[in-house]
Amino acid sequence: MGVRELTTAEIQERARALGPWFHNIDLKGVHTAPDHFLGDYPNVKWRQFGSAIPADLAGKTVLDIGCNGGFYSIEMKRRGADRVVGIDFDPDYLAQARFAAEVHGLDIEFRQLSVYDVGALGERFDIVLFMGVLYHLRHPLLALDLIHEHVAGDLLVFQSMQRGSREIEPVEVNYPFSATDHFHRPSYPKLYFIEHSYADDPTNWWVPNAACAEAMLRSAGFAIEDHPEEEVFICRRVEAPHGAGAVYPARNPQT
Repeated sequence: MGVRELTTAEIQERARALGPWFHNIDLKGVHTAPDHFLGDYPNVKWRQFGSAIPADLAGKTVLDIGCNGGFYSIEMKRRGADRVVGIDFDPDYLAQARFAAEVHGLDIEFRQLSVYDVGALGERFDIVLFMGVLYHLRHPLLALDLIHEHVAGDLLVFQSMQRGSREIEPVEVNYPFSATDHFHRPSYPKLYFIEHSYADDPTNWWVPNAACAEAMLRSAGFAIEDHPEEEVFICRRVEAPHGAGAVYPARNPQT
């Protein structure tokens, strides 16, 4: 005997009880965050970069880090991914994601883990989504390093809020100690630290400019292959550059 499908009224009641939602997800006509300050978010962003991800994910495994209410996990499963795992540290978001997947009849695994715990998964995934998480972290580059070391198998889909200059200019491999002018250029990679709060959110810690977002990805061992949306990068996992993960005091390789 099949599972009884929830009525619209039941979906509305459950969605309301699980709120507030950050992801506005269409649950068979019931929208979980219809008054979102960013509009139909994250669908409004997804429409701008979804075509950069293969439409057929049959045979692929996907890890959605910081899955929130499950929007991207659901979209990956809709594209036929064999296995989708969504992780988040917030149990309320995970409850929302499980309910959203249930309404759509999708088999998605959700686990309570932070990005710093990805090594506990013990496997690599064909596609890793890391959307809207970096700027909520006190240790953002550590998170990218852990993703590269433990779970990224091929593609990384990355998105971060960005502030500051959109300009990007080449930087030198090295600068003499006396050189300081480049630090003042708007297009030099910069990571802005938020000591207290930004947008009424005390979990916003570090916000990169465009040059910094790209530089951090390269530094962690991700080659940028596509930039389909202002904040979104499609990256291929490559060997991490020499010196990545160095801890002070490190021996100068020239001595």
